[in-house]
Amino acid sequence: MSRTPRGPNEKLGHMLALAGISNAGLARRVNDLGAQRGMTLRYDKTSVARWVTKGMVPQGAAPHLIATAIAGKLGRPVPLHEIGLADTDPAPEVGLAFPRDVGEAVRSATELYRLDLAGRRAGSGGIWQSLAGSFAVSAYATPASRWLITPADGSVARGLDGADAQHAPAAEGADPRRVGHSDVAKLRDAAEEARRWDSKYGGGDWRASMVPECLRVDATPLLLGAYTDEVGRSLFGATAELTRLAGWMAFDTGQQEAAQRYYIQALRLARAAADVPLGGYVLASMSLQATYRGFADEGVDLAQAAIERNRGLATARAMSFFHLVEARAHARAQDEPSCGTALAAAESWLERAREGDPDPAWLDFYAYDRLAADAAECYRDLRVPRQVRYFTEQALARPTEAFVRSHGLRLIVAAVAELESGNLDAACAQGTRAVEVAGRISSARTTEYVKDLLARLEPYGDEPIVAELRERARPLLVAPA
Repeated sequence: MSRTPRGPNEKLGHMLALAGISNAGLARRVNDLGAQRGMTLRYDKTSVARWVTKGMVPQGAAPHLIATAIAGKLGRPVPLHEIGLADTDPAPEVGLAFPRDVGEAVRSATELYRLDLAGRRAGSGGIWQSLAGSFAVSAYATPASRWLITPADGSVARGLDGADAQHAPAAEGADPRRVGHSDVAKLRDAAEEARRWDSKYGGGDWRASMVPECLRVDATPLLLGAYTDEVGRSLFGATAELTRLAGWMAFDTGQQEAAQRYYIQALRLARAAADVPLGGYVLASMSLQATYRGFADEGVDLAQAAIERNRGLATARAMSFFHLVEARAHARAQDEPSCGTALAAAESWLERAREGDPDPAWLDFYAYDRLAADAAECYRDLRVPRQVRYFTEQALARPTEAFVRSHGLRLIVAAVAELESGNLDAACAQGTRAVEVAGRISSARTTEYVKDLLARLEPYGDEPIVAELRERARPLLVAPA
């Protein structure tokens, strides 16, 4: 059902012409996007004609689906105001900005944190349901370039002795809360606990997890409080860690649009923290998402941005990880020489790491087994099964109690290597172990890996061991996302 007509929507008509989408084509795309989100929509070319010629506004998630459909054709984000539907909800713009001003950066981040609560109150995923699955790699261009040009802000002191007078206090007419190091320590503790939970159980239902709630309830009042420059830097750093983690958990559960917005805000907060290595880590996360979504060239650019800005700043272990992420992107781009060079650099940097190096807490997961696991995935993408088997053996050598999801992913990669080497029995054995692990965690990425393995096994579908593996995986594949 649509809202009252308000005259022709010339903006929507113009954007449809620009994207080369017919009325029937838009209706089909919107219905398909809705179906992907569990919605039954029955729009047709007449519905679209009413939106354009009479200015009728579809209700619910439809405006966001229209924007997503057009964005998919144009290859860039399309905010609602650009298609004449901005008055339905401002959400499509929230979290995509990378403001130059620190005060505006706080507003941009806290607006995103509040949106998550609004989405959950809607009862069925809210705005995130309508945005899920949408991703435009071009949204990373401005954040990456601005961070490269200026990776650290000037003073971020706020609300003390007249500092940063342009900020309004948390509540009009009230004194802002005085923030201290103990407040920041609580955020860092929350981030550490969330990292452990994520590694062991997967992103899960990230909207119901502690991270977005912590950002809304705990971090927001602190960001809007009063603090010295020293405390402010630490506060921005801790909040950036939590924000990146919220993005990572969203990415792990397939909420690509939400992940992208969290990553952009995390990078902006890292700049306010003057924490260049943390900014590099966020860029590495962006790179992995871009690569995973099929934009390998952009993934290379983002990883190399992290590397170049961190020369002489990040620890050897951090530099190793950044080069490893670069290798992943080169492999997806089928550039074997560049992948090999990046992997060699990653291994060389890791060999330089020493006990006692001032590695950040967010890097505690990274050791040789992680390098080996990603190297195995690189060679899987490059279709070199011998190297996949070698590196997978190294990756599976480490105890996995704290890294259950990683263990499951490594088993699937091992199964693919065995299959490409002609070892069907070994492939199914590894696949069975992987399915057992996947059933204990909540991770859309892991499920996608399982689906990929089953697709590769389709030519052997008549074999009993393949049929048995498919049956074991059935509950995982039909489980709600």
